[in-house]
Amino acid sequence: MNYWEVIGELYNITLSLSFFILMILMFYIGRKGIKANNKYGGNSTILCGICFLIFGYYNSVGRFFPYPYNGFMVWWIGFVLIFSFAFFAMIKRVKRKIESEKEGLKSVRSKKPVLRRYVENITQDNPYREDINFKMELIRKSFHLMGLLLVLAYFGFFNLLFPLTRIISDSVIVLIHDIQPAYEAIWGPIGLYPFGFGDPEAVIYLTMMALIGALMFAIISDLIRNIWGPEYSIFNFLTRSMLRNKELNAAGPQIYIITGFIFSYMLVMTGVVHVLAFFAGILIACLSDAAAALIGRKYGKHKVKVRSKETKSVEGFIAGVVVAYIIGLIVIGPVYAIIGAFIFFLTDYFPIYTADNILNPIFIPIGIQLFIFLLGLPVGWL
Repeated sequence: MNYWEVIGELYNITLSLSFFILMILMFYIGRKGIKANNKYGGNSTILCGICFLIFGYYNSVGRFFPYPYNGFMVWWIGFVLIFSFAFFAMIKRVKRKIESEKEGLKSVRSKKPVLRRYVENITQDNPYREDINFKMELIRKSFHLMGLLLVLAYFGFFNLLFPLTRIISDSVIVLIHDIQPAYEAIWGPIGLYPFGFGDPEAVIYLTMMALIGALMFAIISDLIRNIWGPEYSIFNFLTRSMLRNKELNAAGPQIYIITGFIFSYMLVMTGVVHVLAFFAGILIACLSDAAAALIGRKYGKHKVKVRSKETKSVEGFIAGVVVAYIIGLIVIGPVYAIIGAFIFFLTDYFPIYTADNILNPIFIPIGIQLFIFLLGLPVGWL
């Protein structure tokens, strides 16, 4: 091995270790959740931990990214940690200031800074709720639009927009040639860069990089929320959304859904799942779940208790299944669309102690792929 191969291997080991550390932390938090009688959140968090174990093993033997992109990801994790703990320090300082003012040591300013208002609002009452209003539900479900961003990252938009990942890759190639001496001092000879202009492999790897990068940003913030308190979570500060009781001593729904995305896309990269089955699955998981929740909250009049004892509505189920079928019809054709819609219904109704946000993006693509193998019908419309 030459020097840069050793550096690449060290970055790869660091990334694998990151997943193993996340696995341990998720097991710890999930166990706390189960002990606190939050079986839904605890089991879902432990399931995420199992996925992280698989991710770490996969990266150890097969690699998510070629060098230097594994290095880019390690640097990204480092920046997120620095940024998150800098935010933690700022919130800590604000809390100390509030406490000193309560003791009468300082006067309260009439116009309060944004961070001050945020800390006061989130610490005044219990931020965890059994139920949240429609506006907060809308904010939370807007995160599901990530599925559409992923489609743009991989496919682009007809002929009007190249895949976003290809645009990024080509831009990076231009950049590293412009700063060649500085780049080569940190990352080695420019000839080691794995992609060329318009390289289709760049789309495959950079889509996974976007997913893991989003996971690292969200999960570091979520771990801080669970260990030190919700006021220290920069993700919570940015979204300003209410937390539900299911998230107490447990990961948030954004962690579940991104983890499910990564797991299924890993199966695409290994050739187990057809790429269209994957995108049909994640779009169903995102948009059908959002449609079911929002339509059910807004227009649901016929209530039904699902296996987890949670109350949903017939209108919500119908909206979710119809949207799932429409998405499947567009992406994978009418037969497999029925399969996708049926699996969505099963994962929405039957699970008792596990979040559908992690089950849907895993089971729907795998279920569709199983029927692709069994039926042998063409996938999509081409």
